Amino acid sequence: QVRLVESGGGLVQSGGSLGLSCAASGTSFSSYTMGWYRQAPGKQRELVASITSGGSTKAVDSVKGRFTISRDNAKNTVYLQMNSLKPEDTAVYYCNARWTTPWKEFDYWGQGTQVTVSS
Repeated sequence: QVRLVESGGGLVQSGGSLGLSCAASGTSFSSYTMGWYRQAPGKQRELVASITSGGSTKAVDSVKGRFTISRDNAKNTVYLQMNSLKPEDTAVYYCNARWTTPWKEFDYWGQGTQVTVSS
């Protein structure tokens, strides 16, 4: 079992920056692919960025060059640094941990943190 707790959301003006953190409890954190998802009102949840156990990252086109995902396995924490924020980045941001093994898929979600970007 993995418990994920996000922090760092809030209200920021357009063009500003915010940093999100997701602290994971439990074991085998380094084995998980960690992801940040977001869900805006009336929209489907979408993947924002992810980082594999080996450190490979990917991000949705709308945030490339502005958002950076990173992880610190020693601290069981994944981060999302968000720069040049836009009003369309407003959403609830969720942390996800996923690990697919030959016998089972492990998939955990945090409770979410609100990010609001004012114009």
